Amino acid sequence: MVGPDDSLERSARTRGFLRIAGVDEVGRGPLAGPVTAAAVVLDLEAVPAGLNDSKRLSPKVRDRLTEVIHAQAQVAIAHASVAEIDELNILRASHLAMCRAVAALDPAPDFLLIDGNLLPRDLALPAEAVVKGDARSVSIAAASIVAKTARDAIMVDLAQQHPGYGWETNAGYPSKSHRLALQNLGVTPHHRRSFKPVHHILYQAKTISD
Repeated sequence: MVGPDDSLERSARTRGFLRIAGVDEVGRGPLAGPVTAAAVVLDLEAVPAGLNDSKRLSPKVRDRLTEVIHAQAQVAIAHASVAEIDELNILRASHLAMCRAVAALDPAPDFLLIDGNLLPRDLALPAEAVVKGDARSVSIAAASIVAKTARDAIMVDLAQQHPGYGWETNAGYPSKSHRLALQNLGVTPHHRRSFKPVHHILYQAKTISD
């Protein structure tokens, strides 16, 4: 399996950029919890071995790499809340989390490699959208790993407060057990009401109570 490399970062360097941040988000698909983004500036002379799309790595490997990335790179993590997701829509909320992560980097980067095919509207920095970026760019892969680790930890914490939905294992994604728990236990404050499975359950409950 061929992993990401630093060719996109090196290309930006040849154009005069010095601090290149990879940016990625996790949590677009879940029915519950925030969307989380990370921005990472790697030292291209000391790139951690084993970086890849976070979905291709085991939790144990992600945890180990997260420690290494935090130790060797500049990292910022940010979120958009369930309320913001419901208000803005998941794409805009994802971009909001990305912009927050970029803004939290200090010193600021001068170029961004952003996973996906769309750039956030409110970026004030030169940037390049990279389709399947977490499998192509080491910086984006690093961002995907630390974002996934951070969001999974949030969902484990929320699972203690709201047992029965399996968030400690499904991270809020619509697994069969999560959907069943929604039917049986109802909707929590951490569920995204604008997402159809949650909206339908709320609508059914309202119809019954009416």
